[in-house]
Amino acid sequence: MTTTEQLEKILSQRIMIIDGAMGTMIQKHKLSEEDFRGERFASHAMPQRGNNDLLNITAPHLIKEIHSLFINAGADIIETNTFNSNRISMADYGMEEVVTELNIAAAQIAKDCANIAMLENPEKKVFVAGAIGPTNKTASLSPDVNNPGYRAVSFQDLVQNYTEQIEALIIGGVDILLVETVFDTLNCKAALFAINSIKEEKNLDIPVMVSGTITDASGRTLSGQTSEAFWISVSHANIISIGLNCALGAKQMASYIAELSNKAWVYVSAYPNAGLPNEFGAYDETPEMMGSQLQEFLDNKWVNILGGCCGTTPEHIAYIANIAKKYTPRQRPSIHFKNK
Repeated sequence: MTTTEQLEKILSQRIMIIDGAMGTMIQKHKLSEEDFRGERFASHAMPQRGNNDLLNITAPHLIKEIHSLFINAGADIIETNTFNSNRISMADYGMEEVVTELNIAAAQIAKDCANIAMLENPEKKVFVAGAIGPTNKTASLSPDVNNPGYRAVSFQDLVQNYTEQIEALIIGGVDILLVETVFDTLNCKAALFAINSIKEEKNLDIPVMVSGTITDASGRTLSGQTSEAFWISVSHANIISIGLNCALGAKQMASYIAELSNKAWVYVSAYPNAGLPNEFGAYDETPEMMGSQLQEFLDNKWVNILGGCCGTTPEHIAYIANIAKKYTPRQRPSIHFKNK
């Protein structure tokens, strides 16, 4: 049975749980500049504090510990620590040349954790999703208000950037590719183009998840699309799920997930933040508070995959997993197109 077939079978039976916030868990350790650098990068010219992805190389034990905590909390899907493991994002740290190594290491760490969990409990299945972030540049908008036609990155730049990351994640052994926190659909399309090109070239059958982010109360992505428009823009790409993550808490995300649930003919995922950030940039919602807001998602059968983004800990995921198991999953609608 292929990974896609395994996922289809599980998703038809129950709500799957995706893990929580890797960054939040790393921040709890209050790591120093030296902790991020390790011995290998002790003399690197640029500061590395905050380069969470580098810890795949310099502190793999820490990343392994975090994955294991989320698995033990009930996560069926864990994400690799690779949100920024691409050349565009790593240029901020002068770490472009270790991108391939970062992705392979991250995938292997997560896969090892998943395999250990499944050996300890043969009835449990844990999937590893290769996390592909949006980069820190946008292909649709100009960063210069005085030059609206300027673009800091081209579509082809993004395709090359994503191709390197995706190939490394596949070498590392991920089960799923997850294009997440999409604020610009053109960036997402570049990632999907790279994925489908690699799948065709290597004759691979690897499931693909896509998750966008609604940036404010306007109900739109940064590049201006509603959740429905975002779905329509990527619906051609042979993906297994569409969803939303980050930026919003569950309460603010609810109406947009409802819209995706009504429109999409693939599975729907949601992993919101633990509320909105406070004045210090922290997240205040307890597992119980977040769980009570996600009750609406469950009561209305809007989702197939549920979890947490910024501010969510293993305690949040355990609480979500516990309530989700009491509910049946969303059933995909039958979509029929009529010729005009």
